Amino acid sequence: MERQEGPRRTALIVVDMINTYDHQDAELLVPSVERVVPVVAELIARAREADVPVIYANDNFGRWRSHHGELVEAALARPRADLIEPIRPDEESLFVMKARHSVFYETPLAYLLWSLGVGHVVLAGQVTEQCILYSALDAHIRHLEVTVPRDAVASIHPHLASAALEMMERNMGARIVTTKETGFTRADDR
Repeated sequence: MERQEGPRRTALIVVDMINTYDHQDAELLVPSVERVVPVVAELIARAREADVPVIYANDNFGRWRSHHGELVEAALARPRADLIEPIRPDEESLFVMKARHSVFYETPLAYLLWSLGVGHVVLAGQVTEQCILYSALDAHIRHLEVTVPRDAVASIHPHLASAALEMMERNMGARIVTTKETGFTRADDR
């Protein structure tokens, strides 16, 4: 894969949305996910339309041999397939398997972003007060610009999610916006 030259691009990173929802705290998380799935689906569609890389960064749920296709199939076979189908990866989507909270921890994501010429990431998905927060911090320390559409992230505990969004904005310089305020262009000249 050749590194893109010129203005630094934007990538949409969809965090932990391929999910079976049969884990601890799922009953607290699902109502928030139900609200954000249509918004995340809209972001994905707009990114694809603008030819912006869409990267799914997902827990492997202990399936260390899993290919991302296996995770998608397992999630679609569960009772909450309705939360997966609208945001399902297409053939152009990129996928990074993660084992911990940050999308960067022990994954090839930093290299992938560099090779694509990405200097700005839009984080969407779950969980605001956990994986989104830690991923935003790791993006920030890698000198990436970060945008988090507040209506495209799901939480378990809304009060902690509000605090996490404030921390991302104040401590990491993240742009906290709405999905409507999130623009995608092929080469970002910001």
